[in-house]
Amino acid sequence: MNREAAELARTTRHFHVLLSPTPRGARLARLLATEQLRSWGLPLDPARQIVAELSANAAAHGRVPGRDFRLGLHATAHVLRIEVTDTCPDRLPAPQCPEATSESGRGLLLVEALAHRWGVAEGPYPRKTVWAELSLTAPERDSPCFGGPGA
Repeated sequence: MNREAAELARTTRHFHVLLSPTPRGARLARLLATEQLRSWGLPLDPARQIVAELSANAAAHGRVPGRDFRLGLHATAHVLRIEVTDTCPDRLPAPQCPEATSESGRGLLLVEALAHRWGVAEGPYPRKTVWAELSLTAPERDSPCFGGPGA
């Protein structure tokens, strides 16, 4: 491992911002996350889609008047962790099975499909954090998850 790669492996990068729990705040979360990921040299997708879904949920379902939601990004050499914290702890998110004609209700299904892991951390009161993690390391060439030719 060269010196630069060794230094990157020890580095943890963080980004946090408070945003209004509105559709405009959710959109701003996605835009700010995109620019932060770009500045770190990390892949934009599927991270920005996850940020969009979690932020939209915070604005729609975790909204408490006068209280912002917080977007956090944490990156190591191996994992990007996305966290969205709101102040509505009594409404824990769970993936739904919406009707085929429904125009909403699929956000957590998308997060579940795109993230390597996701979950909810409660507290401290009155907060909850919905988080998702993405692996930043490429799968081994011999791994069944490797998307080589013909995959």
